[in-house]
Order: sequence, then C-alpha cells, then structure tokens
Amino acid sequence: MKMLPKFLTSAALAVGLALPALAQDPFKVGFIYVGAVSDMGWTFTHDVGRLAVEEHFGDAVETVFLENVPEGADAERAISQMILGGADMIFTTSFGYGEATNAVAGQFPDVYFEHATGYMRDHPNVSNYSARFYEGRAVLGHIAGHMTESNIVGYIASYPIPEVIRGINSAYLHARAVNPDVEFRVVWAYTWFDPAIEADAAQALVDAGADVIMQHTDSTAPQTVARDAGIISFGQASDMIQFAPRPRVASIIDNWAPYYIRRVGEAMEGNWEQADTWEGMPTGKVLIGELSEAIPAEVRASAQDMIDALKAGTYHPFTGPINRQDGTAWLAEGEVADDGTLLGMNFYVEGITGEVPN
Repeated sequence: MKMLPKFLTSAALAVGLALPALAQDPFKVGFIYVGAVSDMGWTFTHDVGRLAVEEHFGDAVETVFLENVPEGADAERAISQMILGGADMIFTTSFGYGEATNAVAGQFPDVYFEHATGYMRDHPNVSNYSARFYEGRAVLGHIAGHMTESNIVGYIASYPIPEVIRGINSAYLHARAVNPDVEFRVVWAYTWFDPAIEADAAQALVDAGADVIMQHTDSTAPQTVARDAGIISFGQASDMIQFAPRPRVASIIDNWAPYYIRRVGEAMEGNWEQADTWEGMPTGKVLIGELSEAIPAEVRASAQDMIDALKAGTYHPFTGPINRQDGTAWLAEGEVADDGTLLGMNFYVEGITGEVPN
C-alpha cells in the first residue's frame, strides 16, 4: 500500500492538474497506551520507542500519544480521535486493543495500523507485532531456580492470555531444570498496571513463603515489596535498575525502538506491507538487563551461556521432553514447540499447580 501525499487533493487528481511543489506535512504517528508513560514498565518502553522515532526522523515525523486508554469501546474512540487529528499511522500497544484496532482500520483504509501482541488482521492495512518474551523468562527462571532457598517462587500474572501463560511455563521449566523441588505459586492480578493490586499480590506471595517474585505486570510496586521483605525480584519490561543490586537481580527488557523506526520508515517510503512479526533475542527485541552481583558467579555464568545460546538461535526454551499439566505428552525428546501452539497456549506444563483461569 502506498499513501498519497497529503497535499494531493481529490479534485486535482480528478482533472489531472499539475500541482506546484508544496512543503509536505510531517508524517504523523499515533500511539495508544494502556498505561501511563511513567509506569517504568510496558508503556514506558513503548514510549521510549516513540521517542526514538522522533529522534531518528527529526522534523519529517510528528508523534502523538494517549495514555491510560482502557481496552474496549474507549480505545476505538481514542484511535478514531487520533486519525481525525491527522494521524497517518497508529500503533496500538496492548493485546486488548485488537477489536478496536480492526474496527477503526475498516473505516480508514488509507491509515496504517500496527497492533502489539495481537493476532487479528481483518483488513489489509493492519499488521501485528510482538516479541518472544518467553525467551527472556527462561533466563529469569533459570536464575530463580538457582537462588530460591524456600523453593517457592511467586509469579504475579496479569491476564490469562497465551503471552502470559507462555511466560509462566517457560520460567517454570527452566527453574525446575536446575531445581526439581521448585514450586511456582501464581496470583492473577487481572490488571496490567495497578500498583496497589500488584503490591497486594506480591505481599500475599511473600506471606505464602515465596523468596523470589516474578511478575508480568507493569509497575515497580512488587520490587518495593520484595525489597522490604529481603527477597529477590526481576525487572519487568524495563530494567528497573533503580532496585539493583537487590531485590532486582536481573530483568527482561522490551526493546521496541528498532521495530518502530523500521515500520514508520517503510510507511513513509510506501514500502509498508502487512505482516505478523514475532522477534526475540536474536534480533534484540528482547534483552536481558545487567546480571547483578547478588547472583552467585557460577549462576551468572550459566545464565550468560543461556543468553548467548538464545541470541544465537541455537536453543529454544520449549524443547522436549515436556508434558502437559495432566501428565500427557506434549513434546518428545528433542522436539521443539511450533509457533502455532505457542501462540495459542492455554495450558500449564506438568508440575505447575492450580488451573489456568478461563
């Protein structure tokens, strides 16, 4: 799809008039955020990517954003508002924006739409993009399994969608690989960002005996609880380095900037094509933050070996033998999970207690 410059009017096109050379308006890119840019987690990292777009393209691009946009009808109104304000391209940055993104895309076929962590592509002007976060969670699980002394790892989960379930399974498999006695206790927060709820969930896990906290929610509240309890935790989405060297001993970092720069550039040049993009550590979309000296040296070394293998593409976190939670076989020895199963994952692996919520 190639967009016409804004200054070409339909009337001029109809009669084939020669137009004078006019200065073209900046290409306008909008971002819809589920949280606040100050969350120091998911939304913060998307906004880092937005700012990288501005820096890369300079005056040729204008960016705008709306934060704290609920998933649902409010998102549809917010997206439409941006387009009516002149946006040429929209990035909707949360899973729950899928229906709203596609609904508005059908009404504005000349606008480019990119939906983060989504799967719906109802129109040719919609693409989806995500990251293989489960690769990073394998590394964190490896560290957690080594460092827990109580053998109880607490995991604060947001919503029971495949992305979150994949992360829990990946972290657990790699914790269990180095510590067969490890137990994961999962608390579902049913929010992406709510510091009070996240803090309560973290405290409940501490009270249940967890001496390691992992999270798939966006605030730093669990870090504060972990610090006060004298246990360890991991940065989520951004480095959260302000909590190092303890409780934050490592982090999973979402690096959206290269993707945003690439896709905006393709749209501006008329080379944008619909795509489903799922990149991970080999391309740098998923990073692991600095490994704290609070991690024993031999564990830092083994974690780095895993990072190197993931970056090189020589190791896949879901490599058999792996059973499903009920003990039935899923992956045979040496078999690697296919992307289709991972993208729709709705089950726990063997050893995780409790049920995946509906």
